[in-house]
Amino acid sequence: METHSEQYSTREARRTAGRRLRNKVARTSQGQFDPTARKFDPVKLMNAAHKEREPGLMPLKNARMSLTPFAFYRGAAPLMAADLAVLPRTGITTQICGDAHVQNLGAFGGGAEGHMIFDINDFDETIKAPWEWDVKRMATSLVLAGREARNSEKQCRDAVLEFARKYRESMQFFSELSYLELARYLVMRQLKVSPIRSVLRKAERATPQDSLKKLTERKDGKFEFKEAKDPTFGAPTQYRVSEATAKQVLKCLAGYTHTLLPERRHFFAQYTPADVAFRIVGTGSVGTRDYIILMFGGALEDPLFLQIKQELPSAYAPYVPKNVTPKHHGQRVVEGVRRMLVQFDIFLGWATVEDRPYLVRQLRDHKAGIETTDLEGTGLLQYAEVCGEILAKGHARASDPCMLSGYLGLADRFDKALVNFAVDYADQTTRDFEAWQQAIRKGTVKALEPVAQPGKKKKAAKAKKKSKESPSKKKAKTKKHN
Repeated sequence: METHSEQYSTREARRTAGRRLRNKVARTSQGQFDPTARKFDPVKLMNAAHKEREPGLMPLKNARMSLTPFAFYRGAAPLMAADLAVLPRTGITTQICGDAHVQNLGAFGGGAEGHMIFDINDFDETIKAPWEWDVKRMATSLVLAGREARNSEKQCRDAVLEFARKYRESMQFFSELSYLELARYLVMRQLKVSPIRSVLRKAERATPQDSLKKLTERKDGKFEFKEAKDPTFGAPTQYRVSEATAKQVLKCLAGYTHTLLPERRHFFAQYTPADVAFRIVGTGSVGTRDYIILMFGGALEDPLFLQIKQELPSAYAPYVPKNVTPKHHGQRVVEGVRRMLVQFDIFLGWATVEDRPYLVRQLRDHKAGIETTDLEGTGLLQYAEVCGEILAKGHARASDPCMLSGYLGLADRFDKALVNFAVDYADQTTRDFEAWQQAIRKGTVKALEPVAQPGKKKKAAKAKKKSKESPSKKKAKTKKHN
């Protein structure tokens, strides 16, 4: 069932319609997750989901997913999509990020008067779908990242409770704004929160000039991309491409410029390509084709780094109506960004290379993300509050905040239910992670081995050993929120 605000003439009528949805899905039932109800094998599902990716790159992705439960979670959106699809939902849909987790928020430039923005920064899985799916994925990530940062079970639960409270109260606030006020609303208060300050400091240093030093080297008077390797597994993560491939990539820029606003086309036209490379980033994106282009605006002091990233169908596509899927998945991502964010990369657009859809955006321009170490102690609680407000803002922009606020209400019933779900699903993720490690040992999943590096191999082994201590043992010692 999909609800539409046009059916209701006043805000209060729409809030009432939202409250009525509790008869369909009680707020307490949002905490339900029954692992015994699963009808799929997690390893087989992930292997099937990876079939569209480049086989030669998959051992690196699989290896990165084998390091910790949270690393596995970041690469396993298809698993959670399958689990969420059978859970209770209200029928209220919105534009979802699709991969809402703590490390998919970050700082980037582009704000008015040059200020930094902190918001969602990864939309590969974005699609129109139930709002609950984003909320539950973000909540679970707080538990997994919190555990990785050595927080207690109580601290992780409290963080989810804070996230849910802020999401609910923010939705109430957004339901009282006019549509124009909501369209212009930027979340700025979080810039003073200590975990965010750490990210902003990194983002301020991540200039194109800084990227020129880190990513390139000068040979015969020209700048070329350096080769780079994964520090843990030794696999190449950045390397220059053949002349034929470079031509194919650069050819797509003509069509890409037509996806930009006219005044942005003018600025982009001032830059000339200088070099092209292949680059592997993150965990969830490994296995897709990802190119970067070095460009200059008439002077060596004016570099621009462009990322051209292949976009596959959203992991949620099999579980939503077929008519919401666009023909071009790069366009799907761009439209998702535009619906959920107020401000974004001025060069955000889409392109096609050899009949494959790509997203185009700037690389590393004043961009930075949260680190697990930023989420120790009070940092986790502070960050959870930021996540709640930012996700609520994105959902409110693309849906009906009055109906969502009506459903959530003023009491904390949904908040406590979400804590139960997040802990239970984090435990399930840990079991899936252990099954993934076992599959690697058996050879049913191919993964790279860590390279012999002093300290780093020990650290990876220590992380694996620590991850094997099942959170369910700790869970038994701690009471759930009722």
